[in-house]
Amino acid sequence: MACGNTSTADSLVLGAIQIMIGIFHIFMWYFLLVLYMGQIKGVFGTYEPITYKTGCAFWGIFYIVSGASTIRSTQKSSQYLTIWALIMNIFSVITAFIALCLTVFELSTFHSVSYRNYGQAKLGREVSRILLASYLLEIGIALAHSICCCARLNETEDQRTRRSSSLQLNKKTRSARASKEQTEDLRKPHSRSSFLSLSKKSSSTRASQGRKAIE
Repeated sequence: MACGNTSTADSLVLGAIQIMIGIFHIFMWYFLLVLYMGQIKGVFGTYEPITYKTGCAFWGIFYIVSGASTIRSTQKSSQYLTIWALIMNIFSVITAFIALCLTVFELSTFHSVSYRNYGQAKLGREVSRILLASYLLEIGIALAHSICCCARLNETEDQRTRRSSSLQLNKKTRSARASKEQTEDLRKPHSRSSFLSLSKKSSSTRASQGRKAIE
């Protein structure tokens, strides 16, 4: 899914980062769930922000799907996969922006809670600050992938043919490089001696089988 100055390897790395962001959000959602459910009801009540009630951190599952779709569309050039990756990345941008707004609203307001739950509320707000930065990162990555998908869909048939031929050429170059490295390994003394020992063993095995057949 390379577009402009973005290479295929860069697209794969950014897709993997999206998956890691989504996994991190799932873990943070579970942490906040355990944290807030363990509160004790006091005189001033418990701390339950709007991000906890809406489950914003659990929306990381969409980021995982977006990253997987991006990697799949990069590895296998297909118009349907590109459209699916575009849809998921746009949806990720929307959900991350909504979660960003809700997190800003949570951090800008704070009501009194029971002194027993103040530590949990403070820790939860620190987690929300960390998630705030990850939302910005997800918006940037998903938006970049969406632009790349749009550019890829607007390609002409000749550009697609050139891109597919360049990918095939890169594969052939990598295979030729690997075969060259294997040849260089065989030219080394220890590799040559091991190859000769294997050939001697195979010849002795054939000779013993020939004797048994004669007997």
